[in-house]
This record gives sequence, structure tokens and C-alpha cells, in this order.
Amino acid sequence: MDAKQPAPDLATDLEQQADACAARGEIEQAARLLEQCTLLPGHSVDTWLKLAAVRRAKSDLPGALAAVSSGLRIDPLHFVALLTQARLLESRGDEHEAARAYTRALAQMPDHAVPPAHLAPLVAHAQAVSTHYTEGVDRLWESAIAAGDLTNAEWKRVERFKTNALRRTRAYHSEPTHYHYPGLPEREFHDRERFPWLTVLEAATASILAECRSLIAAKAARAEPYIQYEIDKPLRQWEALNQSLDWTAFHLLRGGQIVRDNADQCPETMAVLAQLDQPRLVGRSPNAMFSLLKPHTTIPPHTGVANTRLVCHLPLIIPPGCWFRVGAERREWRVGEAFVFDDTIEHEAANESDLPRVVLIIDTWHPDLSANERAAVTRVMDADEAENGAPL
Repeated sequence: MDAKQPAPDLATDLEQQADACAARGEIEQAARLLEQCTLLPGHSVDTWLKLAAVRRAKSDLPGALAAVSSGLRIDPLHFVALLTQARLLESRGDEHEAARAYTRALAQMPDHAVPPAHLAPLVAHAQAVSTHYTEGVDRLWESAIAAGDLTNAEWKRVERFKTNALRRTRAYHSEPTHYHYPGLPEREFHDRERFPWLTVLEAATASILAECRSLIAAKAARAEPYIQYEIDKPLRQWEALNQSLDWTAFHLLRGGQIVRDNADQCPETMAVLAQLDQPRLVGRSPNAMFSLLKPHTTIPPHTGVANTRLVCHLPLIIPPGCWFRVGAERREWRVGEAFVFDDTIEHEAANESDLPRVVLIIDTWHPDLSANERAAVTRVMDADEAENGAPL
């Protein structure tokens, strides 16, 4: 051996010998070598998976399952190990437990991942088995849910509880870029009953839309890129749209200040905004704007600044093919139907049409903050703004 080349450690050497034996069909010897390897430091989940494979080749299903279990003790969420465990359970004839195991395995497959070619048939099989299993469980649970006396809001949460448990959706959490207030309920779309002023906003849709159209057509109006920050700031979630005219805004209120060039052309809209429950934070809020998303433009997944405030959309011009996702819930905007969502939960939007999409966007307090808490948050953010300036 070349003196410059380090000698392989014993575990690696044994595993390489085992691989060679397996390739020659010497299954018993490969198993013995791998069993020795698992007694040494430095082995990995892959070592246990190789041992499971050779034991399965020996028709030793209990031994193969034991090897996979040992690998999962190293990494309980290892996708291939979970998939292998499910396949072994199915080979043993335990179809119910195999279906549950396939479902657990698929939950660990990276989002949008394309499985390697050698795993693709097994992944497709896992998906088929899991779908059949979860459909049966879904029917059973649906009957259990129907037996209760739930309000519409409660039903939505129980339904999401069910889809999370079936791994059709997952839990999303508030992840603000700057300010996280502990203990606030995390909801993707909030119950509209918490915001009685939504009816006031919706009732004014026609007049707000008319003023919006006039504003967009006016030469004196000022549309700005929705996202504007200095290129050296670490805000990579906005890299594709920074300073872009694909997503623009006609600001009426910005950082607590009236944008006169635009607001003076929208008196009825401003009168409605004056009735709404918006935070008043120096340099930060209230905010209100007409947001224009150009055709064939996508807003990438991102999160907002602070979970103490929520965001309201009033859809105004919505061509077919426009959608909005917060967490696991995706919906289409509908003209005149306002909603409130938590923008510190991952969200994204798209306009897949050939026409612009326009919504009115405003901010509001999180309804579970008490009056004292609102006052405390205001003092803290005002002090921070005075010292450091408002974050994006």
C-alpha cells in the first residue's frame, strides 16, 4: 500500500469485504462480516441496512427487521430505513402495520424530492399502499367527527387535526423574522368572527375597487416595488423580487404615514380604513396598499416580521388562475371576500393568468393580545424604531 494513502479503519474494511462477498453471492460470509462491523465504532445506518438486505436474502425476516430497527435507533427518521422496514413488514404478511409504516416513511421523504431510480418503484408502491390505508382511516375518522356537535370554526380545526394525523398536511408554526411574542395562537387563516370590522370593509368593496382602478390609471399615482431593501442585507427570501416591478404597491398608508399622492385620490377607501383596528407604531404601522401582481408571477414562500400583527386581504381584481397559500391551506381569492392570516407562517402566492391581480392589504393587531400587551408591544417597537429604524 502506498505510504501516502491512509489505511481504511477496521469497520470500513469489513464493510468493503462484505460488499465484495455479497456481489459474489457469498451471503453467509457477507452477513458474518457485517455483524462484526456493527460491533465496531464508526458504522452507520447504511451498515445496518446492508445487514438487513443480506439477512433478507437468507430468508431471515426477523433478523432483517431487527437490523433495520438497530439502524433506526441511530436515526429514527431515516427515510430509506423506514421504507425498508415497511417492505419487510409487508413481506412478513403484516399488511396493516406495513401500511402504517409506509405512511410514516413517506412523511420523511423531502418535499418535492425525486427518489433515486432504484427506489422509485418502491416509493410508488408505498404511495399506493399508504393512500389506500389512509382513505380507510379517513372514512372511519370522518364518522367519528360527524358524531360531534361542532361549530364551523371548530369543524375546520378538527378536520385539520385529522389531515395532520393522516400526514396529508403538516404543522406549520409562526416564524417571524424579527419579533416573536410568546403564547399567541398560531392559525394560518384566522376565524373571521374575531374581526367584526371585516363586514365594514367588504361592504365598501365596490367603492374601493372604483378608486383603485382610477388610481392605477392616474399618471400622478406612485407605484413602487413591493420589496425594497439594500442588496447587502441578509434577506434571501426576497432575492428574486427585490426592486422588481412584477410585484408593486400603491401605498395609501405606509409606516404610519399617509401617502398623499395616492391617498388623496381614494377618499372613500381612506374613510373606511379610519374605522378599522390597525396597530399604530411609529415608523411601522398602520399600513394599507393596493398590491398588484403581474401575470405569470410567483411570490416565493416567506414569513413576516412580527406575530403581534396579522394581515388582511380584500380581493379586488382576481383573474382565474390566482391562488394564495398559508401553511398547509391553499385558497383562491374571491372578489369582496376579505380574510385575515398570520404572515409569520410560511406563505406564498401566484398569478398564473394573463392579467394583473390586485388586492387591498392592511395590517391589524393579533386579537389575542390584551390592551396592556398591545401597549407594551407598541412601547418596545417604538423604542426599537427610534434606536435602529424599522425592519423590512
